[in-house]
Amino acid sequence: MGDEVILVSTWASPFGMRVGVALAEKGVKYEYRDEDLRNKSEYLLQINPIHKKIPVLVHNGKPLSESLIIVQYIDEVWSDKAPLLPSDPYLKARALFWGDFIDQKIYDLGKMIWAGKGEEQEAGKKGLIEALTLLEEELGDKPFFGGESIGYVDIALIPFYTWFHAYEVSGNFTIETHCSKLIAWTQRCMDRDTVSSSLPDPKKIYEFMLMFRKILGIE
Repeated sequence: MGDEVILVSTWASPFGMRVGVALAEKGVKYEYRDEDLRNKSEYLLQINPIHKKIPVLVHNGKPLSESLIIVQYIDEVWSDKAPLLPSDPYLKARALFWGDFIDQKIYDLGKMIWAGKGEEQEAGKKGLIEALTLLEEELGDKPFFGGESIGYVDIALIPFYTWFHAYEVSGNFTIETHCSKLIAWTQRCMDRDTVSSSLPDPKKIYEFMLMFRKILGIE
């Protein structure tokens, strides 16, 4: 009998998408359970009683939360294929740093754009471009953050690509104007079946964002 792997998430979450991409890169088959965050299931509250958030990976009955911790776990458990983190301690620490940088910056800045107005929205746009520019500098001329192959930092960042269209339309700007190399990187990622099959259509995300704005009472 093989491993039982369950991913509990919600389809529009870039954090849940990370886990899906990592599992796809490793060739791990899993059951996906979509969660309604406005009406959280007893199952979610049981497997993540501390934060009560998605995503949660349940591996042979053992739950694990926080997306980047899950990605690192996946890399260590299924270590025979597609390494995501470097073996060199310095390079590994550097990858972990940039994964944390993405977590600290991108989601919150993006929300300032699609859910904000006026000065807040402008601050979000400025901050997002600054953060993406730093990431573009870290990418340099490499095909992927992981070098010649996709890695931990790529998986941490690429799900936010699905939200770029929502950011751009909401904020009336174009990310490619400022970060053309990074957009080229997104296309290399999306050319991989493991990535494209794990991420939703950006236009579907945009429609979700419009619906969510209404729920939040944002006009």
